[in-house]
Amino acid sequence: MPEPAPIRVKVWDGWVRLVHWALIGLIGLSWWSAETGRMDLHLTSGYAILTLLLFRLGWGVVGSDTARFGRFLRSPLAALGHLRHLFRREPDREIGHNAAGGWMVLALIAALLTQAVTGLFADDQIFTRGPLARSVPPEASDWATSIHIRAFNLILALAALHVLAVGLYFLAKGQNLVRPMLTGWKWLPAGSAAPRLAPFWLGLLLLALAALPALLFRTGLVGG
Repeated sequence: MPEPAPIRVKVWDGWVRLVHWALIGLIGLSWWSAETGRMDLHLTSGYAILTLLLFRLGWGVVGSDTARFGRFLRSPLAALGHLRHLFRREPDREIGHNAAGGWMVLALIAALLTQAVTGLFADDQIFTRGPLARSVPPEASDWATSIHIRAFNLILALAALHVLAVGLYFLAKGQNLVRPMLTGWKWLPAGSAAPRLAPFWLGLLLLALAALPALLFRTGLVGG
C-alpha cells in the first residue's frame, strides 16, 4: 500500500525569515563597514542587529510555535541522538528546528548578542566610541573592545558550521532546509499538524519595542 502523499505546511512565519536573512546581510555590512572605516554605518548596522536580536528573543517567548525556544530547545542528549542519524537518508519530519539545530540557533543568538552588547561599550581610542563607553571605567571599555573584536571570529565559525550542516542535510539526507526559510512552507508527511502562527500585528508591536533602545542610542538620548 503506497504511503500517503506529503502535505504542504506553513512552518516559518515572515518574522522569523526576516530576522534570519536580515542578520546575514547586516553581519556582512558590519564587517565591510569596519574594514573600510565607515564607522557611522558600522554603528547603524550594529543598532539594527541589536534590534533584531531583541526582537528574536521576545519572539522566542510570545511568537509562533516554531519560533518559541520552549518548543524547539531539547536536551543536549536529544541533540546528540539526532546527529547520530545525520547521514541517514530520510524524509524531513521536523515541523521547525530539529534537536541539534535548536542549539545552533541559541549559540548564534548568544554570539551575536555578545558582539552587539560589547559594541555599545567599546572604544577604539581613535574615531569611534560606543554610546555607553563613557558610562563604565576605561578598563571595562577596553575589555569590551577586546571581546567585540574577537567575538566576530566565533560568529564566523558558527556561521560556517551552520552552512556546513545545511549542506550535509541536503547531500546526505536529501532535505532542503533553505527553501522553507525562503518561502515559509515545507512538505511534510501526511497528518503533520500545522504549527500555530502568531498574528502579524504582534510582531510589528514587538519590533517597535525592540527598536527603542537603538533609537535612544542613535539619537544620543541615552549614552553618547
